[in-house]
Amino acid sequence: MNKVLYIILISLFSLTVFSCAKKSSTSSSSSSSGTTTTSSSVNCSNGCFVGVGVSGNILRSTDNGSSFDNASSPTANNLYGVRFGNNTFVGVGESGNIVRSTDNGTTWDNATTPTANDLAGVGFGNNTFVGVGESGNIVRSTDNGSSFDNASSPTATRLYGVGFGNNTFVGVGKSGNIVRSTDNGSSFDNATSPTAYYLSGVTFGNNTFVAVGSSGNIVRSTDNGSSFDNVTSPTANKLQRVIFGNNTFVAVGYDGNIVRSTDNGSSWDNATSPINTTLWGVGFGNNTFVAVGSSGNIVRSTDNGKTWDNVTSPTANDLWGVVF
Repeated sequence: MNKVLYIILISLFSLTVFSCAKKSSTSSSSSSSGTTTTSSSVNCSNGCFVGVGVSGNILRSTDNGSSFDNASSPTANNLYGVRFGNNTFVGVGESGNIVRSTDNGTTWDNATTPTANDLAGVGFGNNTFVGVGESGNIVRSTDNGSSFDNASSPTATRLYGVGFGNNTFVGVGKSGNIVRSTDNGSSFDNATSPTAYYLSGVTFGNNTFVAVGSSGNIVRSTDNGSSFDNVTSPTANKLQRVIFGNNTFVAVGYDGNIVRSTDNGSSWDNATSPINTTLWGVGFGNNTFVAVGSSGNIVRSTDNGKTWDNVTSPTANDLWGVVF
């Protein structure tokens, strides 16, 4: 009798333990799932794409550019460029407006700006953000974009873009103007330019600066931006921006034109584009190129810029810049 009672008690104990363990496992799984869902919708474990544009519009993607959502913006001014560094996104735009985000692009605040001039582009390197714009205005920040000061500029000509590589900032602009800085953007000097066409974008990769601009103009430098040479271009369309990733330069521009180079910018070919409207900006991250443009158009490529597909966009506003 005692033996039978003992067996019954053991069985009841086992069922209770199993039931509790199952409940605990289910609860843990549910909690984990909830955390993952929250994380993917708010944070970017593998990085975020952020796009900016008309009326302060800011978009973000947490799935490698497959889809985008609108983010809260602190400004109604146009934003023309955006850059990422030190876990901080910085966007620049109309009337010297500068915005920043330290939570993966979810929320944004205005940063202190020293200028009322339009800022057309922004770059990052050596813990320094540098913005460039109207009348040759150059601004810089060494506190992760919280505040900016004016830097010395050698030109009064509008600058449209700025890139960084090998401890050198290079800015490009109207009339083929090229400026460079080797002291983290404190001061800039003019560099030799081979073109009078205006240059709208510049980037760096594999010890090479590449700039693009009007009439499909492409120039490159292999001496840290001291001098540039013309490169044969496959298009006469204006090219707006250029980016480097996976040993590939990709530039985008008018009529949806996309061009790419796999030999450090020495030669270029047209890539297949799914649209015929202007693409204003291009970014790269996680083996993915993303370009943005007129009417909120977004396209992406996962084969190093060879082919591109349309992405659903949450806005019809023009988008002028994108970064990862």
